[in-house]
Amino acid sequence: MRFVIVTGMSGAGRSTALKILEDCGYYCADNLPISLLPMFAQLMNDNPDITKAAVGIDIRNGKELDKMDGQLSDMKAAGFQYEILFMDASDKTLIKRYKETRRQHPMAVDGRVETGLKEERAKLAFLKKEADYIMDTSQLLVRELVQNMDEIFQQNREFKNMVVTVLSFGFKNGIPSDADLVFDVRFLPNPYYVDELKTKTGNDKEVQEFVMNCTQAGVFLDKLSDMVQFLIPNYVIEGKNQLVVAIGCTGGKHRSVTIANKLYEILKEDREYKVKIEHRDIEKGR
Repeated sequence: MRFVIVTGMSGAGRSTALKILEDCGYYCADNLPISLLPMFAQLMNDNPDITKAAVGIDIRNGKELDKMDGQLSDMKAAGFQYEILFMDASDKTLIKRYKETRRQHPMAVDGRVETGLKEERAKLAFLKKEADYIMDTSQLLVRELVQNMDEIFQQNREFKNMVVTVLSFGFKNGIPSDADLVFDVRFLPNPYYVDELKTKTGNDKEVQEFVMNCTQAGVFLDKLSDMVQFLIPNYVIEGKNQLVVAIGCTGGKHRSVTIANKLYEILKEDREYKVKIEHRDIEKGR
């Protein structure tokens, strides 16, 4: 039997993840008292009609959370196999979600969500460390969450905890607020001033050839990809699971799009992490 423990930060999508698992045929129970966890797991295992089960555990268990480490150790010692899915998101995202829903964080005794999140992270740190899958929903659409869950729990495909987003943008529209690394490619020749290229973008072959024909473009791409590939595993060691590499030019249509596409092509060959490409400003003003 496949047994999944779904946990994580309040507001990060734990309930949604449980609903998705339920749609995938899992027998699901939410907010089960931790003292009943081994009994529930055994009951599921003894039922021949149930081959997949999931249980939601979160901060609402209060002081019982202190017992969970021991419960998991006992289950592991008894030979019971389980997987832990940890739902996470940035504090900024979680605070925004709480403000939008006007709900009170379960640990925000003084009314400040930020205080509650800090305490919650500390109490759930051991579960995140033990997690088989860490899913950061800060920038994740619901359909992307469904797709990721399907890949892990239906298709049994290997899930990569680190997600690298290569993002092109235009400086005139502001630097992306969620960028971890920002690179400026405005030193490269600008296709905007070439009449036949002005209305095209870095997704078009003609613009790509124009930009990459510049010697500095190739040198920059080599150095950039080398540095990013060096940084990613070190970020993983530090527990980071989302990295946004932002590449900007003036308008976000030509040079930044070209370099972002080239970097994406290089990074996606690595099987240790998942890579996405986004062009924030490519359609603005068109």
